[in-house]
This record gives sequence, C-alpha cells and structure tokens, in this order.
Amino acid sequence: MRKGLLLLLTSVLAAAELPQAELSNGSLRVKLYLPDAASGFYRASRFDWSGMIYSLEYAGHRYYAPWFQRTDPKVHDFIYQGKEIVAGPCTAATGPAEEFTELGYDGAKPGGTFLKIGVGLLRRPDGAPYDRFKLYEVVDPGKWKTNVTPTAVEFTQQVNDPATGYGYEYRKTVRLAGRGADLAIEHSFRNTGRKPISSRVYNHNFLVLDGQAPGPDVRISVPFDIASPKPPDAAMAEIRGKEIVYRKTLEGEERVMTDMNGFGAAAADYDVRVRNTRTGAGVRITADRPLARLMLWSIRAVLSVEPFVEFAVNPGETYTWKLNYRYLSE
Repeated sequence: MRKGLLLLLTSVLAAAELPQAELSNGSLRVKLYLPDAASGFYRASRFDWSGMIYSLEYAGHRYYAPWFQRTDPKVHDFIYQGKEIVAGPCTAATGPAEEFTELGYDGAKPGGTFLKIGVGLLRRPDGAPYDRFKLYEVVDPGKWKTNVTPTAVEFTQQVNDPATGYGYEYRKTVRLAGRGADLAIEHSFRNTGRKPISSRVYNHNFLVLDGQAPGPDVRISVPFDIASPKPPDAAMAEIRGKEIVYRKTLEGEERVMTDMNGFGAAAADYDVRVRNTRTGAGVRITADRPLARLMLWSIRAVLSVEPFVEFAVNPGETYTWKLNYRYLSE
C-alpha cells in the first residue's frame, strides 16, 4: 500500500515538473506540454513537439488524457502487457499530436542528417528504410520560442541546416476563442532554406472521451459518403453512408482501422464529427484546407480520426493552415 502510494506521488511530482501551460476561457480548461529539448514531456523523433495537449475539460467531460499506462524505450510503437498499454517513445503522445513527412531521409547517407518539421534535424543511423516508430537521434532541435497568455500559446521553431539546404520558420498557435467551446490550432510555415519543401502533415487526434472505450454509443460522421478499400471488421464496426458506427465495445487487443475515402477537393469536406450519443460528449473538427487523406484508428483506450493536409513551399514562400475544434456536450 505504501509502495503504491509512493509510486503515485512520484509520478504526480514528475508530471508537475514538466514544462507546461494551462489555458482557460471560462468554458474550456486546457493543459498542454511545452517543447523542451532537456526536460520536455515529448522529445522523440515522430511528432511535432509543440501544442501537445494532455488534458481538455469542458462541461464536465474530459476529451484528452494519456491513453497508455507507461512508456518503454525498448517498445516499437506500442504493446499490451496484461491490463496495461505500453507505448514506445515515438508513439507516447497525447491530444492533437501532429506528424510531418520526413525530409531528405532517402538522400542521406548513414551518419548523415534529415529533417522532421516540429522536431528538428535528425541523424540517419544506417541504410534501413525510414521507420516512424524508430527513435532517431535529434542532432539539432532548432531554436524554440514560446509565448504564453491566459487563452493562447504561440510556438516558434527555427531550423537552418546549410549542409542539407533545408531551413524553415514554423509557427503554431493554440488559441481559445471567446468564452465558448472553440479551440483553434493555427499554423504558419515559411521556407527559409534554399530547397523547395513538400510535405504532408496529419493530426493523430488521440481522443479519449471520458475514458470510455469506443463502442455502439459512438458515431463518426463526415459530409460525404465514405468509401474504403479495406472496410473495418463488420463484427466491430461498419460504414453506413456518411457514418462509421461501432457494433461492439472494443476490448482486449481489438482495433478498428480504415481509410475514409470519398472526400472532394473542397475544404468543406474537412469536417469530422465524433460523438458519444449516450453521454453527449463529442468534437467537431474542421479546417481551411482540403483533405489529402482521412483515416480512422482506434483501440480500447483511444479513438483517432486522422485528417491529412499536404503542401509545397518554395524558398521564401509561406504556407498557412488552420484547424478548428468545437467541443460538444449535449
């Protein structure tokens, strides 16, 4: 009993020491981790270090929380150990975590460097293909600046690598709008190097609705008829026109994963709604850019609808995009 209490207190104290910020507009209460190469919560080589929300509360519901019990550097992606889910360093992210396409990996020799936007300059260790779940050495995380106000956090990362020709200034702002249930994630990417940059970025959206496993009460809807080259197992979930409906509550090592095709070239199709019809908790996600891809991935602990955006930026040019989150409670 004493040992368990000591471990709990140690965990709480360790979490409290991580660089973080809290935002509130009277309706939404948001807690997020801040990027820090020495002591940040997330220092792996997969996801953007900025804007990682680990808790969001609205109207008595909690929308984000850690979906794994612990991490282990020996784990590739994640594994199940008894009742626990153990995540590897690259997968141990929370909330609206974003990942960009790697840049320059195929052209780098072993020992050379390549780039991940939102992470920095990484080292290629060998001749193996790129693996997003592999922990690569961060050679240079660039220069990070963070500006925190009561209702917004602005992150700026500057990376310049003359050896590869890549350079950029990346700004990301997490902002609460008014006193309602809206949160915006605003992005600005300026190419400051001498090489053109083409990339895809998706938001993993690690959604944990009140800690409930995805099940028959959950509906996922979009404004277009969903098509998939590999529909989910019909015993667990099915596509019904513009919706995906769970047939059972996920348990054990069950998962529901599928592409959600059928969207068009207009930004209006980037409109995803996830709702628990029994509790009323949910979220609507929209954007000002069109979809490049849309996927669903879910296990018993978390539901992730993953929208992709793609962009190409020549030297000196800037690309912007904005994601809007409206949290629901009915």
